[in-house]
Amino acid sequence: MIKRHNIFTLLVGTALLLALPNIAFAEDELSSGDTAWMLTSTALVLFMTIPGLALFYGGLVRTKNVLSVLMQCFALTAIMTLVWVIIGYSLAFNTDGMEAGKLNLNSFVGGLGTMFLSGVTASSLSGTIPETVFITFQMTFAIITPALIVGAFAERVKFSAMIAFSVLWSIVVYAPICHMAWSGEGSFFGDMGVLDFAGGTVVHINAGVAALVACIVIGKRQGYPDTLMAPHSLTITVIGAAMLWVGWFGFNAGSAVAADGAAGMAMLVTQVATASATLGWMFAEWIKLGKPSILGAVTGAVAGLVAITPASGSVGPMGAIVVGLASGILCFWAATSLKRAMGYDDSLDAFGVHGIGGIVGALLTGIFAAESLGGQGLSADSIGGQFFVQLVGVVFTIAYCAVLSFILLKIVDAIIGLRVSQTDETEGLDIALHDERGYNY
Repeated sequence: MIKRHNIFTLLVGTALLLALPNIAFAEDELSSGDTAWMLTSTALVLFMTIPGLALFYGGLVRTKNVLSVLMQCFALTAIMTLVWVIIGYSLAFNTDGMEAGKLNLNSFVGGLGTMFLSGVTASSLSGTIPETVFITFQMTFAIITPALIVGAFAERVKFSAMIAFSVLWSIVVYAPICHMAWSGEGSFFGDMGVLDFAGGTVVHINAGVAALVACIVIGKRQGYPDTLMAPHSLTITVIGAAMLWVGWFGFNAGSAVAADGAAGMAMLVTQVATASATLGWMFAEWIKLGKPSILGAVTGAVAGLVAITPASGSVGPMGAIVVGLASGILCFWAATSLKRAMGYDDSLDAFGVHGIGGIVGALLTGIFAAESLGGQGLSADSIGGQFFVQLVGVVFTIAYCAVLSFILLKIVDAIIGLRVSQTDETEGLDIALHDERGYNY
């Protein structure tokens, strides 16, 4: 006769055996909560480009060039979408041939096995979310990154040249850096232990360095710096900046790819760093120029958003305050003193904000990720070791992006030319390139 406690044990054991497959493979199951958050984050990041960045940049240019900037951002949203699904996603995230600790070609760029999204179905998963959602989320990053570069050569570049350069750049520069940073073990940055939670190297240093190279190669606007080139509508710029601030929660907290504590912390430190950077820029400007400006405040906010991007999954709230203050002050210096000293015409301070802010954030991640400083932990053995790893990642990104961007710009210039004619530049790109007027002149 079977005793009661043996029957109970048998029933419990049977239940556990039946549950084991679900327990063992829970991480491969679809999570409706994670999926809902990632759908929301994807929409927020797309919102950052159109309308956020488009309005932020559109308000900063002169009246005769407003529509040209809006058109560049809108057109890139469409163009980069197709580039991403045809080849970009495969080059960035295909892991064929990768092996942890082994350096080969696939450590630097993905394979072509998922070109045209080959093999992707409605039931394909990426972790706990549909792969289709992950593809679209990453697509929004691939859209906004070349759009950021637009700010460097605003008011003087051909629309056709902008398209050609952006397509080539996204394939040759963006996708490989994305692969190195976010493809995990076996990737160049992944094996080194570079911490880049949401795109300090991938998006901001990448875009900022390309912007600097582009504005130098294309040359200064007519009359710069002697002619006053004041923004035509700071109201529009402030609206765009506010949209960027809100959308950035999708950018950073969405990079957790889950609705969990990491996403919550990323959201908190994003808000804290942005507030800190706003005040850092505002007070630096107040001290140097005697008055704070709304343009300075919103630009400082963007600088803070940029700097916390690589650190958002690694630092705590107190570290975020330091990252924000440092980026606000240093980006103010870069957008004013450094630009004036070097003499380049970075029209809307794409390098001063995104390049410098990305560098500041990536390097400070190596310090404030330490648990002793309130962070989530280092991938290296010490703060010094992690800082060195971050420095290597930053230097490599700068060098790779600068060299390839220069070559691509020269190729485009040789084939179709980069710059509009002096007549077209004087008339304004709205009329010259698009035969449209957005405002009464």
